Amino acid sequence: MNAPQTTTLGKVPCTIITGFLGAGKTTLVRHLLENAGGKRLAVLVNEFGDLGFDGSFIAGCGIEGCTQDDIVELPNGCICCTVADDFVPALEKLLNRENPPQHILIETSGLALPKPLVKAFNWPAIRSRVTVDGVIAVVDGPAVAEGQFADDPEALKAQAAQDQAVDHDNPLEEVFEDQILCADLILLNKSDLVDAAGRERVKAEIAQHLPKAIKVVETAHGKVEPALIIGLGAAAESDLAARPSHHGEGEDHDHDDFDSVALPLPQAGSPEELVARVAKAAEAEGVLRLKGFAGIPGKPMRLVVQGVGRRVGHHYDRAWGAGEARDGRLVVIGLKGFDRAAVEAALAG
Repeated sequence: MNAPQTTTLGKVPCTIITGFLGAGKTTLVRHLLENAGGKRLAVLVNEFGDLGFDGSFIAGCGIEGCTQDDIVELPNGCICCTVADDFVPALEKLLNRENPPQHILIETSGLALPKPLVKAFNWPAIRSRVTVDGVIAVVDGPAVAEGQFADDPEALKAQAAQDQAVDHDNPLEEVFEDQILCADLILLNKSDLVDAAGRERVKAEIAQHLPKAIKVVETAHGKVEPALIIGLGAAAESDLAARPSHHGEGEDHDHDDFDSVALPLPQAGSPEELVARVAKAAEAEGVLRLKGFAGIPGKPMRLVVQGVGRRVGHHYDRAWGAGEARDGRLVVIGLKGFDRAAVEAALAG
């Protein structure tokens, strides 16, 4: 048996991959698994809501050397809020395997704050066994270009003039800022969907949120040289002071501004018909992210659909299993009180 690769302190390195809903974290993780170069990798994937799909997208991808045991899924909560109950035991389970991983990839939910997770690496149960090799923030280039994470200053000024007591807190902007403020490297993903001038504007927008220079790398479809991400040696758990957050020491962090629901996704006659339904659902008030899968009559493979804002994509990810029920499901994540009725009506066709 080969000994696991460790840092100079004898710890197994871990890479935390953070980023807002739909930025491309899972796509990046799959790319890293596909290009592991013989290194034993394991993945901890966390999702916001009761049903997890990202773990199944990774586990079902057919990557050589990547088994079901290498993917540990933590649904029903936010990893940054359930460190003691979920994260630490899951990490220990991976470390205690007969053939432990040489590197662990940790994909947070799109609403997670990475700093509490980095702090968890100082817990007595794991601090002598693992280290944060680096925090990678995946940024959705088109979403930033469209102003999803920034308030309109003119609109705020007009609103303040009418009502001085109005609350201007933007929960999307706070999550976005916390994620990039904790990063050792920022990936500007989906850069192929933004022109050169737009990419420069997005980089300038990111820089406005940062108190220090952090390297920004342009990527498309999460494809990046693994050596840029794995092997940073950041030991981020020992560098917490340099990673500011909107949520101070000991301050409670919750997700009361957001909600999620898993809904049935009926079969459609064609991928185009299914995408049209999901795209209509994405237009409902308050919806931020949709992701799920469904069956297409006559097709042996499962069709995955994912939407961010008004952008909806689809692809076949794997064959249906023998005897597997072809019941489609769609997870919808949105602001608290989003228009669920409109979403359900759109999905029903």
